[in-house]
Amino acid sequence: MNKLPPHLADSLLQQTRRDFLGKAGMGIGSLALGNMLVPNLLKGANPGLAEHFPGKCKRVIYLCMAGGPSHLETLDYKPKLRELDGKPMPKSVTKGQQIAQLMGRKDSLKIMGPQHEFKHYGKSRQHISTVFPHIGSKIADDICIIRSMKTEQINHDTAHTFINTGSMIPGRPSMGAWLTYGLGIETNNLPGFVVLTSAGGGQSQPIAARQWHSGFLPSKYQGVRFNSVGDPVYYISNPKGVDAAGQRSVIDTVSALNNIQNDIVDDPEIATRISQYELAFQMQTSVPELTDFSDEPEHVTDLYGTNRMDGSFAANCLLARRLAERGVRFIHLYHRGWDHHGGVKGGVANTAELVDQATAGLVTDLKQRGMLEDTLVVWGGEFGRTPMAQGSGRDHHIAGFSCWMAGGGIKGGTSWGNTDELGYKAVENVVHIHDFHATMLHLFGIDHTKLTYRFQGRQFRLTDVHGHVVKEILA
Repeated sequence: MNKLPPHLADSLLQQTRRDFLGKAGMGIGSLALGNMLVPNLLKGANPGLAEHFPGKCKRVIYLCMAGGPSHLETLDYKPKLRELDGKPMPKSVTKGQQIAQLMGRKDSLKIMGPQHEFKHYGKSRQHISTVFPHIGSKIADDICIIRSMKTEQINHDTAHTFINTGSMIPGRPSMGAWLTYGLGIETNNLPGFVVLTSAGGGQSQPIAARQWHSGFLPSKYQGVRFNSVGDPVYYISNPKGVDAAGQRSVIDTVSALNNIQNDIVDDPEIATRISQYELAFQMQTSVPELTDFSDEPEHVTDLYGTNRMDGSFAANCLLARRLAERGVRFIHLYHRGWDHHGGVKGGVANTAELVDQATAGLVTDLKQRGMLEDTLVVWGGEFGRTPMAQGSGRDHHIAGFSCWMAGGGIKGGTSWGNTDELGYKAVENVVHIHDFHATMLHLFGIDHTKLTYRFQGRQFRLTDVHGHVVKEILA
């Protein structure tokens, strides 16, 4: 490559302050003018990506019960298991199977019967554990229970990675990142993908930030975690001596510098940096209003069981509805407290009590506002628990477990699939994690085989090379 003559190179480097401000101002001014003339011009700027067909869903609220709730005490009643309580587990069932910490035990694996009663709820007669009186009595006819889930990873971290990204390999994009990449973002003053966490009721396994990462997708699609107490977002408040006008000036100047650099190198991450600085500035106004529950009427806060941001699952559910109203595409709630290796009877009851009312309240609130029809609500963990006892608890289990879905095009008041009579293995209408992802994307009008991203020489997708849509659970 020929070098520029020294005198020309020097002249290019010696921009005047007036040149700089003129060029920068024109770029920012054009964007601002365009957004005023065409509101939401900058929303969901994903060139070449769109719905593949009309979708029924606009957003998802994913209620992740982190730790692996026991399907045998919550959603999958097995009378045969109760009948054989205390008897040796047939070796033909467990031979050669992954059973986590129970693997290789020399003594016989003992069957543990269901530790809680089940009842039929609603007009649909859904069979649900009595640890969920609110879910059972209030929303049984709105949910579809899937009792034939299957995953591939038996440890918490890799199982979360698998259900969130479709792969056990860290570094792949999370489902929230894929969805916002595919459909764009509907809000200018909040992230398109928000994460909320709470804990209580049992052993709380840590959740790594990579569970909501964008992986190899542009970083603007990764999830933003909101704190449950204190400032919802770090540095949301200006330091002393800095007012909004001063902050605006800094953002404009930094964006101008980034735009100049981007004109030279054309790096998508610089464009992301520009947009994220702007988003951070907008959030200084939008977030305090978002997290102030004082405008919620008493009958609504009574649904959830809280009227303040107190770090609870209930508060996060109410915040999730407010985020959904404001255009956030993917809202991921983690409640850490379902890892019951011991004391499963009391542990499940304690954790269920922390999530039951607010879960039912969220679905009810969405329904009353006319939002449930285009909001998908998902409830479930990364895996289930063994039919065999681990002392007074149950071990990790991947061959069969349960979850439920509601709204957003799902057929309510139904169930799908079954495990065997001992609740060990999904045997009827098995739903693999890849099938779950394919179905979720389908509800948004996305063909999971076509939502791809080229990286390291190949096309990647959330479902890898697997997955089929479970059309039988669709309304």
